Amino acid sequence: MSKENYKGVDYYLLDELFTEDEKAIRDTVRDFVNNEVLPIIEKYNQDMKFPIQLVPLMAEMGLFGPNIPEQYGGMGANNIVYGLIMQELERGDSGIRSFASVQTSLVMYPIFTFGSEEQKQYWLPKLASAEKIGCFGLTEPDFGSNPGGMITKAEEVDGGYLINGAKMWITNGTIADVAVVWAKLNGKVKGFLVEKGTQGFSAPEMKGKLSLRASVTSELVFEDCFIPKENILPNSGGLKSPLMCLTQARYGIAWGTVGLAMECYSTVLEYTKSRIQFGKPVAQFQITQEKLAYMVTEITKAQLLCYRLGQLKDGGTMRPQHVSMAKRNSCEIAKNIASMAREMLGANGILDEYPIMRHLNNIESVKTYEGTHEMQTLILGEDVTGLPAFQ
Repeated sequence: MSKENYKGVDYYLLDELFTEDEKAIRDTVRDFVNNEVLPIIEKYNQDMKFPIQLVPLMAEMGLFGPNIPEQYGGMGANNIVYGLIMQELERGDSGIRSFASVQTSLVMYPIFTFGSEEQKQYWLPKLASAEKIGCFGLTEPDFGSNPGGMITKAEEVDGGYLINGAKMWITNGTIADVAVVWAKLNGKVKGFLVEKGTQGFSAPEMKGKLSLRASVTSELVFEDCFIPKENILPNSGGLKSPLMCLTQARYGIAWGTVGLAMECYSTVLEYTKSRIQFGKPVAQFQITQEKLAYMVTEITKAQLLCYRLGQLKDGGTMRPQHVSMAKRNSCEIAKNIASMAREMLGANGILDEYPIMRHLNNIESVKTYEGTHEMQTLILGEDVTGLPAFQ
C-alpha cells in the first residue's frame, strides 16, 4: 500500500468531530511518519538502534510538550492534539512514540507540575527543542507494579542529597541529559533531577531485547550520587507524584496503540484484497471478512473511547481510572489485531517487508509498561466495587 495515500481508519467519521487545527497537526505528523519514519524503521529495528536523527525534526514540529504552555516552549495545544500525535507516531513505531511520550509526559510534565519556576524556565524550553533529552526513573529491578516498594533512597547532606539505588527498563536512559528520578527521602517519595555526567550516576544500555528494538532502554545506577539542593522537585511529595506522571503517559499510550492497530488493519486489508487464492481475493472469504469486521469495530470503539477521554482531560474531569480503562482497552485490541494480522498474512507476516511482526513484538512491551493489563484491571475493579484487590 502506498503510504502517501494513507487516509487512516475512520469508520464512524470522527474527522467531523476534530477541529481544522487538530486535523492539520495530525496530518502533518502522518506525513512525517510516512516520509521519515516508515522508510527507515525496519532497518533500525533490525539493528537495535534508535533513529536519533529524527529527534530534531520532531522538535521542529512541536511534538515534545505540545500540551505545555507556550511560555515554556510548548505548543499550548489541547489533549486531543497530543493524543493524535501519539496515534500517528505509534503507527510508525512504538519506539518513536515512546521517545516523545517520555519526553513530554514523564519529563516535561513532572518539571512543569512539581518543579520550581527556575527549573521550569531552564529545562522546559530545552526539552521542547530537544536541546536536552530526558528520562524517567521510577521502576526498579525488584519493584515494577509495586512502586511503593522502591528501595532507592536519598539522604540529605551538606548542600544537597546523596542518592543510592537502581532503576530498570528506563526509556532514553543512556542518551538522556537529565533523569527525573524518584527516591525515598526520610521515607517519603520525592523527585530529583539528575544530570548526565554527575559523579556516581551511570546509565548502561540494556541489550538483547526482542521488543521495542528501535528504542533505547537502560538501567540507571546511583552510587553515592550527589545532587545539589536546587535539583529536588520542590512540589513533589509522596507516591502520588510519580503516579500522576504515569497517568499522563498512559493517556498517550491509549491513543498510540490505536495507531498501531490502525496500521496493522490497513496493511492486512490491502494485502487480503490483492492476494489471490483459489481464484479469488482472500478478502472475499467469509473467515477473512469476519476478522476484518472485528478489527475495524474494535478500532472504532477504541477511537471513540480515546476521543471522549481527551474531552474529559481538556475539561478537567478526567480521573486516573478513566485512563486505565482506555489504556487497558487499546493495548488489548492492538495486541489482538496485530496477532490476527500476522496470521492473515501467512508466511509473509514474519517478513520485515510488512510492519506486522515488528508491531506485534512491540505491543508485548507496551501492554506491560506504564501499568500492566492486570493492574489496570484491578484499578477498574476497585473503582466500580470500592474494594481493593491488591492490598
